Amino acid sequence: MASNKGYPRCDVKVSEEERDFYEMKNRACEFYTRNKVPQQIENVLNEMFFAKPDDIYGYLANFFMKLSAPPRISGLNGREVYDSQGQLAVQAEVMCTIRNEQKVGLQLFQLLLNPGKNNNGPDLGNGRAHHITTGLEWIKGPLSELLKGCDPCDQTGVDNILSDFFSARHQEDKETRRSQEEKNKEAEEEALPPPPPPPVSSKGKKAGETGTTKGASAEKLIPPCVPPEPEVPGSLAVGAVSLAVAKSGALIRDVPLYKHILALRSQSEFRVPVPLVTLLSCGKSSPGKLNLLEEVILIPRPGQRVAQVISMALKIHEELMRIMNSSTSKAGPMSEAGAPVLVCERPEQALDLVVEACGNLGLTPGEEIRLALNCAADRLMDYSKGKYELVDMYQALLLKYPAVAALIQPLRKEDVDQWERLSSVIGASCSLLCDTSGLSASRAPPPALPGVKGQVLQQVNGTKVSDLIRIMMENPGMCLAVGLGVAYVRLGGLQGGHRLAKYNRLIAIEEELAQQGTLGRGPLPVSMEGTSLLEHERKTCHES
Repeated sequence: MASNKGYPRCDVKVSEEERDFYEMKNRACEFYTRNKVPQQIENVLNEMFFAKPDDIYGYLANFFMKLSAPPRISGLNGREVYDSQGQLAVQAEVMCTIRNEQKVGLQLFQLLLNPGKNNNGPDLGNGRAHHITTGLEWIKGPLSELLKGCDPCDQTGVDNILSDFFSARHQEDKETRRSQEEKNKEAEEEALPPPPPPPVSSKGKKAGETGTTKGASAEKLIPPCVPPEPEVPGSLAVGAVSLAVAKSGALIRDVPLYKHILALRSQSEFRVPVPLVTLLSCGKSSPGKLNLLEEVILIPRPGQRVAQVISMALKIHEELMRIMNSSTSKAGPMSEAGAPVLVCERPEQALDLVVEACGNLGLTPGEEIRLALNCAADRLMDYSKGKYELVDMYQALLLKYPAVAALIQPLRKEDVDQWERLSSVIGASCSLLCDTSGLSASRAPPPALPGVKGQVLQQVNGTKVSDLIRIMMENPGMCLAVGLGVAYVRLGGLQGGHRLAKYNRLIAIEEELAQQGTLGRGPLPVSMEGTSLLEHERKTCHES
């Protein structure tokens, strides 16, 4: 027979306070029963009795933590900051509700203007400020509302929301620019004076004929430079939020960021990217007359660990500095890339210096190491003179220095005929690499240039990852490169604390993966038999 203890009897007068207490007990009973609290408490007590853990309350905490609701994004915040190079950046801050408490998930810095790309305009200051202001407005306003309530571990869902938002903003920006261009065109047409009447022809000459026609026709026209696509103001704030959410998800799951990203790609084997180390800086930044070569880059031997590559690069760097200081011309200052600046008059001087340093260390160029030349030819074009004949020079350089296995940006992207000629001349002895990272995600990818092997593989919400990636972010960039399966990572030279921190992070990741037995066999950076750089299939972090 059921007990009536605790229930009021019908013949007893019940006070209002007792009635309220009785109703509250009923509501509590319904609340706990509906949420299966008594059942779960009974289960954990039974399990704990047999387990007999040393930390009883820790056992209870772990049990109920598994039953807690998943974390949710409660909002975003952003502020203007400066990065390690003194450039303006936006800081994206993800706030999450975790077990009924609001916590800051992650703060992530993202450059709003890519260094070295379209940063030398007269309106740079105003443009940067506009990017910052718009990016912060997006983060604090519409993006915060759109992501509120989302699971920070659901990167695909978050990135789909961000992608739709950016597509809409990009379309609005295009329409605004088109409307402004039409207004400017109408204003120019109204301001133009009426065209003068055609001149009267004399002595059988037709109007417009001159004696310089032959000379003009003999002049070879060069393809004009393709203007860079205007950036949508604040666009990189979308990438900052995406990366901040990814880091928050990794923090919540208590795994490194690179493992969190790899899980999104449904792969279990990791591949640490091959580091390409800058040995010398030349080009326009150096005091010499040589403008062609911007960097001489070390390509390590296949199968070497990152720590071995860094150790070898440090020895070469020390030998280069010793040779430069012992010669008549002292070593120059360190460049922004973290490598010594060499005063050069000819490209052979830089290569001769590297070959001499390697020979002194017992390293055979072409066997133990290979070299890549970052030519930066897209910045060398003299449009006033129309001079741009480099194919013959590259051919002679490669014949003299067979250790050169890759040319980065040897020609402008617009000169398709020159690319085709260069590809046919050098054959498979050297890889041609073209940096297309300046293109917008909204623009359709350009057709592949003849002979080019290196291209941007993936762009995730404004964060471009290529097989020749120059990471400009802080250390999370190394996790991003490993998680995305990037083949190569170019971080510059071995000078500068922030740059060495990235190399150290890459070494730590490789050691951790090796200890866990999940380190995959990386690709051959450049085949020692002289074949081309391996082409890499397109890889995606997630479907978006």
